[in-house]
Amino acid sequence: MSALTAAAQPNRFVPGYLAASLPSSIGGMAKVQRSADPLAAIAQVKVYDREHAIFAEGEAADAIFRVVDGVIRLYKLLPDGRRQIIGFLQAGDMMGLAFAERYLYSAEAVTATTVQRISRAQLDDLLDAQPSLARKLLSVTTSELVAAQDQMLLLGRKTALEKLASFLLALSRRTDGNRAIALPMSRSDIADYLGLTTETVSRGFTKLKTNRLIRILDGGKVELLDREALAELAECA
Repeated sequence: MSALTAAAQPNRFVPGYLAASLPSSIGGMAKVQRSADPLAAIAQVKVYDREHAIFAEGEAADAIFRVVDGVIRLYKLLPDGRRQIIGFLQAGDMMGLAFAERYLYSAEAVTATTVQRISRAQLDDLLDAQPSLARKLLSVTTSELVAAQDQMLLLGRKTALEKLASFLLALSRRTDGNRAIALPMSRSDIADYLGLTTETVSRGFTKLKTNRLIRILDGGKVELLDREALAELAECA
């Protein structure tokens, strides 16, 4: 695969986004866009195979990352060894922004993924030179806080089916409301994100399908047949 995919677009469903231009290739257009995108100008492009670790919780936080293409899972391990997924990132999303000495969570590639890696030393220099960029990054961290609050509601106050409906609608919003959405993550991933068991997630998909709210498509996709009903279900809490 190429180092950067064409026309990667930032998405606005958090956790974490920065509405900045992304280079579409390593050719001439990239040079034009990089001049308008200070982060891309100092970034190192890295490609990860699926299931490859990008960084681990507790490692020295010496860089931040922006997703160019693919899907990444963020997670924390509980003291008993269980995994809690705290977010799925797509093109335009950023991770590792918390100004801590060590990463607060782990990041792994769900699919083959391209990221821009930006060292903290270079980022600090850039923020000193461009204070306006610091305000943009602050908006990102604010969005992450809002996402964390939404996740608390999702885990604490909704039933299994309400959680699943909320999850599907959130993914749909990331694709400008498309009826057919990609689900590259496994049922186990979804379960660890929603605080459910894999069996409960599978039963939930079956029930939504039986009630004609969704249709399971080939290629790991789901079509939302009745968005209004799904929204009513998701907002029951």
